[in-house]
Amino acid sequence: MHHPFRLLAALLLGISSLLPTGCDNAKPPAPEAAAATPTPSPALEDEEPELAEDDTPEAKPVDTGEPPVLNLLCWTEYVPQRVIDAFEKQTAIKVNVTTCESNEEMLEMLSSSDEYDLIQPSEYLVDALVKAGQLAPITHENIPNLKNIAPEFLDRPFDPGNQYSVPWMAGTVGIVVNTDLVQDTISGYSDVFQEKFKDRIVVVNDSREIVSWALASLGIPMNDITEENLAKTRPVLARWLPLVRYYDSDRPSQRLLDGDASLGIVWSGEAALLLRADRKFRWILPSEGTHLFIDNLAIPAKAKHPRNAELFMNFVLRPKISKMISDEFPYLNPNLAARELLSEADRKNPASFPPEEEISKMPVLEDIGDLTPAVEDLVTTMKIQ
Repeated sequence: MHHPFRLLAALLLGISSLLPTGCDNAKPPAPEAAAATPTPSPALEDEEPELAEDDTPEAKPVDTGEPPVLNLLCWTEYVPQRVIDAFEKQTAIKVNVTTCESNEEMLEMLSSSDEYDLIQPSEYLVDALVKAGQLAPITHENIPNLKNIAPEFLDRPFDPGNQYSVPWMAGTVGIVVNTDLVQDTISGYSDVFQEKFKDRIVVVNDSREIVSWALASLGIPMNDITEENLAKTRPVLARWLPLVRYYDSDRPSQRLLDGDASLGIVWSGEAALLLRADRKFRWILPSEGTHLFIDNLAIPAKAKHPRNAELFMNFVLRPKISKMISDEFPYLNPNLAARELLSEADRKNPASFPPEEEISKMPVLEDIGDLTPAVEDLVTTMKIQ
């Protein structure tokens, strides 16, 4: 699956055009709409009934003071249609879904239109948009189900106090091996990129990711991206990238399932699907280290239906609804109440739920500012050599 946390050159180029003229970017002003938020409607209260996928009550129009419309900009293959259907059935709010495949595309779409009420940015895109004054503060009283989120996914540096975002799903990147085709001991990135595996490797198509693996293999922290450190990764990438057969961020699991690739470095949710499908697949957290990503829901500052957006936020944080998401897209679910509803097999899927001691050691990728284009240029150059 394409991971929703790519922040390439377009982010740096686009974000400057989003900055409000003459504003203090360290503390973006709250938009008028947030100040005029009406009293929460009963449908937003904590005691609203839980819904199973087969017992959703018929729609009872919810009066949020806004037209019954919600325009959602999200990643492809990340929001189950069953969740959309259940929300529409209960609330009579029509959800119009638009999809994108990268953070740069999301930013471009957001900057060119004010039609979106709810978006699904990754952690350091949230940070960038907050600095640019492009997100509306959320009203926590309207999202009581935020209590279901594990503390370690709240109050992160990219959004202290979760003023602008609520977690959707989290995950990491690691190695998957088809043990029917590869009998070697694989423990880290360098073990994957061996000449004997040439044209049998699939990796996510993400420059920041690929550079982070090279840095890790050199013992350099993944966020320590400088011109000097990028130069150090060049010979590593020159050895690695000619061995890759597929760059696939959308569905790398399919390459492995079909046998077109024997091993690869993929998103954890994709790996979890493979582990569900066949016991021959093995998941490995790279010995050199990996990172944690956190994908979120956030409301653009120009949203026309922010109350409907908060209603949806609270809805997807219900345990049974959050379980629906995990059933279809088995990433690391930050919703503790939803985890209790998962099958034992899903809770023990090592790709979905790495050991807590491992998660605690994982950094979160940070915005690297002006060096973003250099990362993209480096990987693009190495790919074609």
